[in-house]
Amino acid sequence: MATLAAVPTLNELVLSHTDLDGADVDWLQLLMADWQIVADLSFADLVLWLPDRDGQGFWAGGQMRPTTGPTAYVDDVLGTFVPVGRRPLLDTSYTKGRLVREGDPEWRDNVPVRVEVIPVRRAGRVIAVVARNTNLLGVRTPSRLELTYLQTASDLTQMIANGYFPSSGQRSDHADTPRVGDGAVRVDADGKVEYASPNALSAFRRLGLSGDLAGLSLAQVTRELVPPRSRPDEETLSAVLGGRAHRDTEIGTDLVVLIARAIPLRPKGDHIGALVLVRDVTDLRRRDRELVTKDATIREIHHRVKNNLQTVAALLRLQARRIDSAEAKSALEEAVRRVGSIAIVHETLSQAGEEVVDFDEIADRIGGALGEVGAIGAAVRVRRQGSFGGLDAEVATPLAMALTELLQNAVEHGYPEGASADVARIVMAVRRTDAALTVTVEDDGHGLPDGFDLATSTNLGLSIVGTLVESELGGSLRLENRPSGTGARAEIRVPLR
Repeated sequence: MATLAAVPTLNELVLSHTDLDGADVDWLQLLMADWQIVADLSFADLVLWLPDRDGQGFWAGGQMRPTTGPTAYVDDVLGTFVPVGRRPLLDTSYTKGRLVREGDPEWRDNVPVRVEVIPVRRAGRVIAVVARNTNLLGVRTPSRLELTYLQTASDLTQMIANGYFPSSGQRSDHADTPRVGDGAVRVDADGKVEYASPNALSAFRRLGLSGDLAGLSLAQVTRELVPPRSRPDEETLSAVLGGRAHRDTEIGTDLVVLIARAIPLRPKGDHIGALVLVRDVTDLRRRDRELVTKDATIREIHHRVKNNLQTVAALLRLQARRIDSAEAKSALEEAVRRVGSIAIVHETLSQAGEEVVDFDEIADRIGGALGEVGAIGAAVRVRRQGSFGGLDAEVATPLAMALTELLQNAVEHGYPEGASADVARIVMAVRRTDAALTVTVEDDGHGLPDGFDLATSTNLGLSIVGTLVESELGGSLRLENRPSGTGARAEIRVPLR
């Protein structure tokens, strides 16, 4: 039987096997955040090797395969150990602090692999090395695109070796940040286009470009194609499209939206140009707008449902005032409370950005409303202990109704009219775990009558609670007298999906 072993994380490997400090780890994580770009430009697998604290070898702390070419590693190597002497390129690059290439290719599973090792430098010292492994079976006569990719990859690897990459400045805040295959533009030190990949050229042609980008200022072209209201401020536009800042920005027209991301190139310290990645996100933004519209529609529906429920409650309340029968009046007042608890949930949902509500607010409002309907001859004080947190709407609505019934039941039966207590004290205690939500409602009233059995009880409110908890929420309900001998205790337990 096969056993499953957890793949170690970078932090775990660093703590267990190296002397790297927190700043070193932060630098390596910045590098790994962007090394998919390096792998794709290189058409090669990247493996990050961490030096063992005892100087005995290297630990594989990260691995990235290219999306632009065949992999050189069929299996994962993350977490493996290579002793000193087995891979001389790793030893040389780490100790000498320079790029090292293998003269002859390695053979792995009948596949020739060219290996290059790059020192990772931070604050003037080498903290790790990156092995770049190219599957030579996929190598063919390079096109202009491939030559540009490889030259840019070479510039980036020199920046890694010299401590200029990754950038510690502003990071991309777009989840849909562009990758190499989406579109790549190489600009010179003046921001003029040296080469644009077919995908990048297509993206700008969708903006309205006619002809080629080569030799043109990318920032100026964008100014001519994109109206001022649809592009960033001039400083951001010049910094990103001119390739001067490691940042991204969004540009577009009413019909087309692009994200552009610049990675300045300075392999030896001086700025020589930049790689500008572009991605057409028109469909993504259209879907975003549809989701915003959908969310607004859902909130409006909840608002209207709340208004309709409040109208129903007002009509029931008006009808109750016109009825002489005490029993009928009480039944209508109970209906008002039930409708009101549902209305509170819909009111909260109408103000939320998603179908999750802060149930603490709902529970507090339900508790606060107890003293407003019905008189028992005593003030009602409900105190909440613990937090419900956020709950899905499908849980919040039946739970609100169940709590309304339990609280009202505690008031009516624990403190009947004419009771000697001046204050009816009820505690709503909440305990939430990842698996379940447990709510208890305790009062200090008369308690349950002798011989009470929930299964045979004819109380309408308790029947409603049982149906809601068991059928709607898939939970359980329990009622008992408090161990202290004073008052009753109801417990709801609801599983959380």
